[in-house]
Amino acid sequence: MTTARRRVWRPPWPVDAAATLSAHRRGRYDPAHRVSADGAVWRASHTPDGPGTLRIVVRADLGRVEAAAWGPGADWLLEGLPELLGAVDDPEGLRPVHPAVAACLARGRGVRIGRTRRVFEALVPAVLEQKVVCVEAWRAWGRLLRRFGEPAPGAPQMRVPPPPAVWAGIPSWEWHRAGAEAVRARTVVNAARLAARLERDPSERALRSLPGVGAWTAAEIRQRAVGDPDAVSVGDCNLPRLVGWALAGREVDDAGMLRLLEPYAGHRYRVTRLLELSAGRPPRRGPRRSVRDYRSF
Repeated sequence: MTTARRRVWRPPWPVDAAATLSAHRRGRYDPAHRVSADGAVWRASHTPDGPGTLRIVVRADLGRVEAAAWGPGADWLLEGLPELLGAVDDPEGLRPVHPAVAACLARGRGVRIGRTRRVFEALVPAVLEQKVVCVEAWRAWGRLLRRFGEPAPGAPQMRVPPPPAVWAGIPSWEWHRAGAEAVRARTVVNAARLAARLERDPSERALRSLPGVGAWTAAEIRQRAVGDPDAVSVGDCNLPRLVGWALAGREVDDAGMLRLLEPYAGHRYRVTRLLELSAGRPPRRGPRRSVRDYRSF
């Protein structure tokens, strides 16, 4: 399908598509997500109807969002456009009790917690990001998509994330060449065999029943796939420092972060996301974690 399908949507709030969708971008060179020079956001996805590519442009002057989509999954992507940009999200219950949160909320009026409705597609990069620096995980994601993803309809320079059956069949040496060790590879392969069940039930309990998926990974999946505004990434290397610095002026651990976020029950991920987008970073007190590369060619 080379002809684009189109949709115009008029949201009742000012939409910041780039910031809202940046949570789904896995590094600057993500083959499935890019922002073009004109400000359009492009996303490639393997939908229930097949591969598709979505292009989103916000026309703030006209109060509307213009979208075009290509491929067998075009209609599915356009139907889910409002949800992707946060139409079913409800930020009204958030009441700031910290000046930093109030400031971030004011600056991020166009940011909502959207949902992709693709659970397994959120699971793979979350697993690849387990216990490694982001650059290492993004390198693996990019290599695997370029190797096993098909060209995106309407944007052949992009790649569509493979369906679960393809992930399940990736041989061990390809995972190694991508820089993903056996533990993470095995987690993805096992999850791929249960992907249909996960799409039906993306609850935290169902996700954490998978070997290799803990609290951090389940939260990262739910944030993106189902738009859970309260899913906190407990176990993150950097998030407690960011939250502690922004809300208390000091570094805290996971327990301290959760105490600081208690007033925002129901919106804890929303608060951390706004802080990530708007708050200043805490000062670094040590060297950066090194990027591992144990591949052999």
